[in-house]
Amino acid sequence: MTDDHGGKPAQHQDHQPGDERAMHPRPRYEPRFPGAGRLEGKVALITGGDSGIGRAVAVLFAREGARIAIVYLEETEDARVTQDIVEAEGSECFTIEGDVGDPAFCCHAAEQVAQRFGRLDVLVNNAAEQHEQDDVRDISPAQLDRTFRTNVYGYFFMTQAALDHMRDGAAIVNTASITAYRGSDHLMDYASTRGAVVAFTRSLAKSLAERRIRVNGVAPGPIWTPLIPASFDGDQVAEFGTSTPMGRPGEPNEVAPCHLFLACEDSSYMTGQVLHPNGGDLMVS
Repeated sequence: MTDDHGGKPAQHQDHQPGDERAMHPRPRYEPRFPGAGRLEGKVALITGGDSGIGRAVAVLFAREGARIAIVYLEETEDARVTQDIVEAEGSECFTIEGDVGDPAFCCHAAEQVAQRFGRLDVLVNNAAEQHEQDDVRDISPAQLDRTFRTNVYGYFFMTQAALDHMRDGAAIVNTASITAYRGSDHLMDYASTRGAVVAFTRSLAKSLAERRIRVNGVAPGPIWTPLIPASFDGDQVAEFGTSTPMGRPGEPNEVAPCHLFLACEDSSYMTGQVLHPNGGDLMVS
């Protein structure tokens, strides 16, 4: 449990997806409890696994016995740090650089994982981007296309590619957002993509039920990740998350256990559902 209360120091980064090593304080990714072998022998592919929530998920899955492959866009140094942390947990970590918005890359990535590890048991669709605009008229076609290509098409493309290698009984976990449920007046295209992810999760769960492939989602509230200083100015960063009932942003290691629960057999009777680690905001699903 974190003892923090209130916001983070003002800071800003000039590009997305952002550098975790440049943040202060650094996001907390460390698992908080010993592993119990809940993913022993499994292989997990995590998009956006170099930093933020993706890093925390990768390390937690490794502690629970999984071998890990992470896809990342361009933050090679962050990806290497994640690889080192996963390997320190006694697991293997394979890093793949590329854009999930490219279907050919997604096929290549899934094929690499299958060749490297011989199997693929868990897919975590997590990579995302967001771009602030207060007026819907200022959202250019290029921005709209880019946000949907990463946040929606990327989930479709990676799922399509992974399913060619996943066995019956596998699991897919999609990272969505609180904005899918409450909207956002300054992240309208991003919030729209997160709503699409919720609908995709529910629809895919029905489609794959006969194969016993469970599909669920996690819709975090404000979480301290590199995307935050890469999206907002310093003043906004300083206030980020302070309006939640708990009065602070969450940490990645407070979200990753939701992904673990949905990836392992603890959630064997759940599919098409969404968990809400959001600091106390009540959501209507």
